[in-house]
Amino acid sequence: MSEPVRPSPAASPPRSAERAPLTFDRGHTDDLMTFLAASPTPYHAVANVAERLEKAGFRQVMETDAWDAGTSAAPAAGGGKYVLRGGAIIAWYVPEGTAPHTPFRIVGAHTDSPNLRVKPRPDSGTQGWRQVAVEIYGGPLLNSWLDRDLGLAGRLSLRDGSTRLVNVDRPLLRVPQLAIHLDRSVNADGLKLDKQRHMQPVWGLGEDVRDGDLIAFLEDTAGVPSGEVTGWDLMVHSVEPPAYLGRDKELLAGPRMDNLLSVHAGTAALTAVAAAGAGLPYIPVLAAFDHEENGSQSDTGADGPLLGGVLERSVFARGGSYEDRARAFAGTVCLSSDTGHAVHPNYAERHDPTHHPRVDGGPILKVNVNNRYATDGSGRSVFAAACEKAGVPFQSFVSNNSMPCGTTIGPITAARHGIRTVDIGVAILSMHSARELCGAKDPFLLANALTAFLEG
Repeated sequence: MSEPVRPSPAASPPRSAERAPLTFDRGHTDDLMTFLAASPTPYHAVANVAERLEKAGFRQVMETDAWDAGTSAAPAAGGGKYVLRGGAIIAWYVPEGTAPHTPFRIVGAHTDSPNLRVKPRPDSGTQGWRQVAVEIYGGPLLNSWLDRDLGLAGRLSLRDGSTRLVNVDRPLLRVPQLAIHLDRSVNADGLKLDKQRHMQPVWGLGEDVRDGDLIAFLEDTAGVPSGEVTGWDLMVHSVEPPAYLGRDKELLAGPRMDNLLSVHAGTAALTAVAAAGAGLPYIPVLAAFDHEENGSQSDTGADGPLLGGVLERSVFARGGSYEDRARAFAGTVCLSSDTGHAVHPNYAERHDPTHHPRVDGGPILKVNVNNRYATDGSGRSVFAAACEKAGVPFQSFVSNNSMPCGTTIGPITAARHGIRTVDIGVAILSMHSARELCGAKDPFLLANALTAFLEG
């Protein structure tokens, strides 16, 4: 994997009215494309983030180890650390001598995307077709998975308790759509898909469907001895690589932008701030969770104890008390970074008439007065200050009153930890499709805004 492209924090120019526009660095977007292609699952995504952090001088801290100040691996020793758990990763940078009550600046994101996931008994088939039994994860646009070349990737759990990543990144499966000759009304009445009957991919031919065939194939692919895999977390992915689109390559098409775009930007921002080192008024943190797409209620989700446990242990490892913990949390701010809806040229009436976020218009500030997003006026000020410092424009997003509003990890983080949280992101089209669309500049603009935010 290539070295991460870190956004350069903007210099301290005059007030925003006099500031020159930030110069777009396409290298950041090129690197995002590499990251997306290498991260077909949450497990691959956090492994790639960890690799980038290691190159930037961060070191893994085991949750089962003591985090006392006297141990060489303890966060109290200063520098960059990270905790890796399943499909989630928490990383933070503590400059040497940082006081225990120092507040945190957190970039929150999630690693999972809606897709099709393999069932416990995956081998199925009928009518001479061999199929893989899948379950629908999250809320995908089902039609986007039809007639698409699909690979298979995920995590294999072995008999000895270890795990192994596997990635079949070639055309292996396909969910074939019914021909129009057998569904004459499809264009007039719309496509109607039954999640159980119509979404099972084919992966070969044969009448003799045997339990264990798929896992045996993956054992061979991963170089694991036969019979050693006793559990799995597997999912399908489009093997079509990310690509620039448009006359001037001003658009980016690719998979899993919701929300690996934010994970990538947060990683770039954290490593850039850590490289700068001293003089930080806050402890910068990246928190990339799993399971946002199905409610975040897991040990690796935002509604679990992972983030709070890491932050508390960091305070206590630096000799802090409960009072120090309370002071640190009271001064902490989290930017919950997730994708949002750009105005759609063919469905503009579905958006709020006075809020039409545009691609390449800069990151969006997401607002919902019913707390589906956590942003309030004071949070807006924090984000506006970061964007002003970075020379990055930003836009506001609010849902049409007639449309239900989605939600994010933002309200969960605010409620669970008592942390002031602001919901932001990048405006995209085709959200929850197997292949989404954003502006080529927006990921770079987001990364620069996040860098300025973590710098404080």
